Amino acid sequence: MPKTKLQNVCFSILMVAVMVYGMVCYNITITQGEMTNQVFILALGELPIMGVIAFVVEFLFVERIVKRIAFRCVDLRNTPQILLIVLISSLTVAFMCPIMSFFASVLFGFKGTDMLLGNWLQTAARNLPMALFWQLFYAGPFVRFVFRKIYKFTEKRKKNEDYKDAIC
Repeated sequence: MPKTKLQNVCFSILMVAVMVYGMVCYNITITQGEMTNQVFILALGELPIMGVIAFVVEFLFVERIVKRIAFRCVDLRNTPQILLIVLISSLTVAFMCPIMSFFASVLFGFKGTDMLLGNWLQTAARNLPMALFWQLFYAGPFVRFVFRKIYKFTEKRKKNEDYKDAIC
């Protein structure tokens, strides 16, 4: 979807914000044992920390690896775009979920060196199905919809400005 580096940064920021917020809400709910209104407020406190980590990891490392793997697996000329989107989204979750679960275990669930590995594996195993579901059915389509609306608006505005410049 993104056509330029700036669009790619904007798309990544949107996707990271929606994915991280949803997953933080999910993990706080698991920890508290119930979904309350307070979960949404608590998640806002973790979002800046986990969001920055997720953006850096995804934008600098995971995106390149995922695209390399995805483009080797499919013939771009004959593969429907929706299948490429599902493949890239699934691979991104497969890489990001264990990485982000590790950071969450260290920052929020760390109970000593003997518990880190177990906590990380449990968190990753619990988060992977939810992250994949969240990405494929909610966050991904929502972010792509918003992204298309933003860039359709900016393209229309640019065309209008170019038209005004041509007339004047």
